[in-house]
Amino acid sequence: MENKRFPLGRSCLAVSLASIGLVVFLPAQPVLAQWLSWCVAAAVLAVAASCGAWLLRPGQASFWCIAAALWLLCIAVSVSLTAWRVDTRVADALHPDDIDKVSRVELRIVGLVRESSQNRSVEAEVLDSMPKGVPRSIQISWSAQGWQGPYGGNAPAADFPALLPGQVWRMALNLRPPSGARNPHGFDYEGHAFARGVRAQGSVRGSPVLLRDEPFHSIEVVAQRTRYLVRERMRAYLEGMRYGPVLLALAIGDQAGVRPSDWQAFNRAGISHLIAISGSHITMIAALGGIAMFWLWRRLRWKGVWLAERMPAQVAAAMSALLVAWLYCLLAGWGVPARRTFLMLAVIATAYAVRLQPGSSRILLLAAWLVVWMDPWAPMASGFWLSFGAVAILMLYGSRKDGGEPASQPCWVRWRRALLFACGLQLAVSFALMPVLGRLFHEVSLVSPLANAYAIPIISLLVTPLALLLAAASAMPGMTVAAEWLAISGHQILAWMMIPTDALVMLPAASIATAAVPWAITLLAIGGVVLALMPCGPRIRRAGWLLLLPAMFWEPKRPEEGGWRMAALDVGQGSAIVIQTRRHAFLFDAGVRRSPDSEEGSRTIAPYLKARGIRRLDAMIVSHDDLDHAGGASGVLQSLPVLQSYAPFDLQAWLAKEERLLGMPRDAIPRPEAMTDCVHGMRWTADGVSFSVIWPLHGNTVWTSSAGKPSKADSNANSCVLLVEGEHHSLLLTGDIGAAQERLLVERGLGRADIVLAAHHGSRGSSSEVLAQTLRARHVIAQAGMWNRFGHPHPAVERRWQREGAAFWRTDLDGAVSAESSSRGLSVTAERVDRSRYWQR
Repeated sequence: MENKRFPLGRSCLAVSLASIGLVVFLPAQPVLAQWLSWCVAAAVLAVAASCGAWLLRPGQASFWCIAAALWLLCIAVSVSLTAWRVDTRVADALHPDDIDKVSRVELRIVGLVRESSQNRSVEAEVLDSMPKGVPRSIQISWSAQGWQGPYGGNAPAADFPALLPGQVWRMALNLRPPSGARNPHGFDYEGHAFARGVRAQGSVRGSPVLLRDEPFHSIEVVAQRTRYLVRERMRAYLEGMRYGPVLLALAIGDQAGVRPSDWQAFNRAGISHLIAISGSHITMIAALGGIAMFWLWRRLRWKGVWLAERMPAQVAAAMSALLVAWLYCLLAGWGVPARRTFLMLAVIATAYAVRLQPGSSRILLLAAWLVVWMDPWAPMASGFWLSFGAVAILMLYGSRKDGGEPASQPCWVRWRRALLFACGLQLAVSFALMPVLGRLFHEVSLVSPLANAYAIPIISLLVTPLALLLAAASAMPGMTVAAEWLAISGHQILAWMMIPTDALVMLPAASIATAAVPWAITLLAIGGVVLALMPCGPRIRRAGWLLLLPAMFWEPKRPEEGGWRMAALDVGQGSAIVIQTRRHAFLFDAGVRRSPDSEEGSRTIAPYLKARGIRRLDAMIVSHDDLDHAGGASGVLQSLPVLQSYAPFDLQAWLAKEERLLGMPRDAIPRPEAMTDCVHGMRWTADGVSFSVIWPLHGNTVWTSSAGKPSKADSNANSCVLLVEGEHHSLLLTGDIGAAQERLLVERGLGRADIVLAAHHGSRGSSSEVLAQTLRARHVIAQAGMWNRFGHPHPAVERRWQREGAAFWRTDLDGAVSAESSSRGLSVTAERVDRSRYWQR
């Protein structure tokens, strides 16, 4: 047969990978029976074609016929098995009758508990339930009695019992399907939970009862129990240390305690990949285990025979290294990078044991295939692409290294060549990953090559070994002094490393925000990376790097003159609306603050603005001072510059109060360049679009719902109401005003509006009949959280708007709602409707 150099095996692996990805990322659940019938037919056709080609043997045609048959067979097997696994996981769902109701569940804790002062969260396996219909894998949230508020992070820690992997509990749980915000270019929490197999979330009610402890139930439980014990021992020595959670992350992969501010610094410096169990860490541990076994194997006997005579020491060392890597991967949590590294080491060790020499591309492709076959949803994690992408870049760049260096070269020449090669490799990895990082995180670090130049050796050769030695010493009796010295040393080295890192991060050009790039341009950039790293001529390599420029400097299409684009973001039980004109961007409300470390300004609004290519806000309008409307203002201000703010309250005093409650230094939150009261009569124009404040009538006064007289009792009625009028369509943003304020607005001449934000999240006390009849809106949007305790939006409000001919949109059901006004018309889309996925609730 001809074409012996054609990579038939690798092409089959690639076809299988593509087939699995096709099924996993389908927008709708595959119909199992239909897919199976197609796949059986394809498999039969493949076998028949292969047999026919084998009998005929016409040479070239025979090879390609057999190749096509093998590809078809790979597609059939991959698609059918993946469709079956998708169908099985989708079927394991919470019964609709049990949603948002209390069930009595007997469960086993199988994950590492995530702890905060007022909450515990852990993954569990359901053993029995009443009523039936509870999924097998659920996420438990156990909160302390009495909510401490969004600024309660400094409250005394609540007293919780120890939640250890292997324990079996009986709990009363209020169960709901996994739910999360759905915004354009945002994180899909529901997809993340589905990929992990978590099919329900349960909030603890009453007092759970511990039934028994089964610490050796399974390998998973033993691994997680070990992680828990190691974490508790290490914490005793890391208490009060700023970067103590980073040492935990390096030792056992537990990143839950790392501060958000530290993550922001790591991301801007481009070293976040080091603050995790990376492939280099696992390979280093495995190599140490292999070297130790190699040394011992050559010096030990069994029944008078040297062990090296029974099995070569190299093979024993390879198997030992693989065992050490597997144990460490279990301790690290068995994430995608850990699985990738272990499987690559397994392929190498197996090939070495059977005397094979597979190429680097075969190893990488086979490892990827094994990872995806073990977990078809692994490609949904960004770590999958970054992990395999980084290894592929290392392999491509390594293939360009000149070989056959003469041994007579001076030592300093060899060191210089090695240093130059290492610097070039670091630059290649940093630049080559920019398109992927820009698409995933909408930010690219420019100081990454410099920061990694010293961070990689410091963390890999000093901090990580010290963290691992601390983990071992803390678990051994009589090693208290050594553990204390290891903790202090590891933390101090890391603290010293962060001094220049923080200085780099503070540079104005430390990173650049990148907009959400279309897939075509991303693929073009990836193709350019491949060209730039291939062992070809310098002109082709330089042209490859140039192909990265469109992805780095892509600017999304902006509205036309006189048109506008609006996005009512999904921020739960809160409000946040982004308005964009041709050359300007505005924000109406800033979402909710949920805790000292969680607010929608930095979590949702800022990433959306970056994805849309918005580098600054021309104005931020905060309708009133409730936390579901103003809670994310500080996050917005810390993420990007704001030129002007409008608010019917003292925003300066409000930000100062938030700094005090959060324990921040004075003026730590950047202020807008100008701060103005939001009061009736204010008006400005941007790119042919008019913005008018039509409520409140007077600054710093509140209009009650009884008679429209000034009062300090109800800030909702004092909400700032903004009317946006373009050349073709209008938009009315209402804040939390009530029916009385709506009536006064109608009496003062309020006319029609094409899109209306339902006041007070669709509350029954707003969206009055007179307002609905006056506005005759085409679209009405209610921003509300799923299963919120207020019952927003009220069914009567929804029916009222629909009777007037409006399409009623809800961010809790439809996700973020976007609209664009142009000369071609008014288009409205919703994230969950237009980009639906079979795993969404």
